[in-house]
Amino acid sequence: MAARLGDEDGPGSGSGSASHLTSSPAPASAAGGAVSEGSVSDSASEGSGPVAPAPKGSAPKGSVPEGSASAGARTVTLDDVRSAQKTLSGISRLTALEGSRYLSGLVGSPVHFKCENLQRTGSFKLRGGYVRIAGLSPEERAAGVVAASAGNHAQGVALAASLLGVRSTVFMPEGAPLPKIAATRDYGAEVRLCGQIVDETMRAAQEYAERTGAVFIHPFDHPDIIAGQGTVGLEILEQCPEVRTVVVGIGGGGLAAGIAVAVKALRPDVRVVGVQAEGAAAYPPSLAAGRPVTIDAPVTMADGIKVGRPGEVPFRIIEELVDEVRTVTEDELSSALLLCLERAKLVVEPAGASPVAALLSDPKSFEGPVVAVLSGGNVDPLLMQRILRHGMAAAGRYLSLRLRLTDRPGALATLLGVLSTLDANVLDVSHVRTNPRLGLSEAEVELHLETKGTDHCEDVREALRGAGYTVMAEVMV
Repeated sequence: MAARLGDEDGPGSGSGSASHLTSSPAPASAAGGAVSEGSVSDSASEGSGPVAPAPKGSAPKGSVPEGSASAGARTVTLDDVRSAQKTLSGISRLTALEGSRYLSGLVGSPVHFKCENLQRTGSFKLRGGYVRIAGLSPEERAAGVVAASAGNHAQGVALAASLLGVRSTVFMPEGAPLPKIAATRDYGAEVRLCGQIVDETMRAAQEYAERTGAVFIHPFDHPDIIAGQGTVGLEILEQCPEVRTVVVGIGGGGLAAGIAVAVKALRPDVRVVGVQAEGAAAYPPSLAAGRPVTIDAPVTMADGIKVGRPGEVPFRIIEELVDEVRTVTEDELSSALLLCLERAKLVVEPAGASPVAALLSDPKSFEGPVVAVLSGGNVDPLLMQRILRHGMAAAGRYLSLRLRLTDRPGALATLLGVLSTLDANVLDVSHVRTNPRLGLSEAEVELHLETKGTDHCEDVREALRGAGYTVMAEVMV
């Protein structure tokens, strides 16, 4: 289920309450989202600091005339996004916009989820991949395409290439989840496993492109990719015309850049907020430096936004048009994923839950109505199990303890009796009698408990201490 949620034969065809934008576009670029004439500037954006909200009474950040380029280094226009939308007609789904009563209560105004986790292949990546491949010349298509990805981009490119009759080769890390590898093959790609991290896999794919002539399809650093992803922004404005804030996760930046181009051109008053995982946040230092900066060894469970360096093309757009970039912790990501599953009944991967994590961490700082983009739902079941347990622990609903007790008959039963009076549900018990660190008459027990919240966890700890048990440590989950 995890790797194929939102497959072309699965659920998620949209709410049926919205359609493509019907306003007449200005003259668009060629099919495939090619860059419009005059949309590229030779000069870089002058801004060198982190993106901040525009002062009250000033023009909204990044506001530009509809369908035109600003003086900054924008490489994609509204016309490009509209052209991409035409290219994607009948290919990508108009994904549902679902309300969240729980988050609306926290924020104090309506909050909606843009459910790209229910898109074909389970993420927004099909949009950009299809537009990019559709814009290739007949000669380029004949040479085939190649991509590198740990999952979402791989599946998007594989399906897009199959729909267009183009041969595709996808390089994936050797440790990529088996469901994602199987799904990519099912969509028609030849999968080659290479390297331990995506950077190594990317280099292998680029070398393959140079050797064979296949066209390398970058996951985020190309105008056609950004234009395709920008169609999410057009749909948001159609489905929620009253929107005031759009919150979207950022990895390399393709999705956030595309949404910002579409939203700011049509509604410059709408605030666009990007979200990165704290351990893989390359955009804050890059925005401070005024250029893409590489961070060493990004670490996060959110592999969909685990990117060590922003793309050149999306960076300039985000620098100019995105109002703010926030970071969230791993605990906040876990809690957000758990909320999506329990409250919204939506399977969302950690990267897709990053906007929800930002809303949970500081709900009153967002002006509503808010649209949070759930960018993908491709999560390995084993990882999901670990994340949910982590999320329950972060929410105070899962407590793991290691404690010491006297090794005598009935000691373990007595301990469990204490826990039963506290209404703590015992999920697992590990009982160790022989260990060099234990005394002759001692035993050690590791307990995994389901609890009712942080206050209940503290009640359990205090009751165990009061009963004479020594709590050695809390076990990380």
